[in-house]
Amino acid sequence: MPRPTARVLALLELLQSGGIRTVAELADRLGVDERTVRRYIDHLVDPDVPVESVRGRYGGYRLAPGYRMPPLMLSDDEALAVLLGLIAGRRTGLLTATPTASETAAAKIRRVLPARLANRLDAVLGSLTFTASAAEPAVPDTSVLLPIADAARHHRPILIRYTAADGRRSQRTLHPYGLVAHSKRWYVTGTDAEIGEDRTFRLDRITEARTLPGAFEPPAALDPAQRVLTGLATAPHRHEVTLLIQGTTEQIRTRLPAGVAIIEEPDRMDTGHWSRVELRAERLDWLPAVLASLDLPFAIERPDELRDRVTALADRLALSARRHPPRADQGR
Repeated sequence: MPRPTARVLALLELLQSGGIRTVAELADRLGVDERTVRRYIDHLVDPDVPVESVRGRYGGYRLAPGYRMPPLMLSDDEALAVLLGLIAGRRTGLLTATPTASETAAAKIRRVLPARLANRLDAVLGSLTFTASAAEPAVPDTSVLLPIADAARHHRPILIRYTAADGRRSQRTLHPYGLVAHSKRWYVTGTDAEIGEDRTFRLDRITEARTLPGAFEPPAALDPAQRVLTGLATAPHRHEVTLLIQGTTEQIRTRLPAGVAIIEEPDRMDTGHWSRVELRAERLDWLPAVLASLDLPFAIERPDELRDRVTALADRLALSARRHPPRADQGR
């Protein structure tokens, strides 16, 4: 009788995910009885896959520590997901290390794939085109990313050397809460231990990160992503803008995302539903068009310069709306 290869490989995948798996659990996951599970285990042991039997009340089967199946066996969907993930990660700045790391990783994966599958993936990748990116990703160094991630996970303080946007360099002790990838950049958010205030730092501006002795207790109900977005929206800039917009947070967020503006909704009993919006910006020239595209009533509290820019845009649009296209013989 032929061996059920697919289920044996599925058993191997379950064991490779780590920990001790009971016979009952494996039988349930594979849809077979416990006797069949033991037979599948024998199929793995025959080619010297180091499956260990653990006795006792919580016993079962596990793989020997450090063992991984040498050949890469992926389904069509899995292989496509991995390769597209590498390409998309490089385009969005989610991959780190050297620029060629994702290319060499993809090449290694493709070398061990069956020819049939490799050819089909080449057809997908060869016909795939990405639109141009407005900005290159700010990629952090692995020697910075990994220590910070480890410190955030185990709640340990870190020493970082940071270069600000204006070139100023500083050394800080940080209690990191988490990493956030946003808009092609990596950030770490946490408390600056020396001043006792929350801070957000771009990882590509950190030149060194070193774990320090000790531990800290992170705040309850922590949301690192929201902290980063709020920090970006309240960062000091040339202009401080305050608006009242008649709309919900969901409507306003379509044009003013969390990393740009802070929205304070009124009491739900307010039938007018005017939301207060605050943001900071180095330039105001982009904001009138954004407000127009919201298609919601708004009022400008400050600054007056924004009011003038909105009026100027309205005048230009009205002039263009009244203008008739030139006749074909007008240029003769």
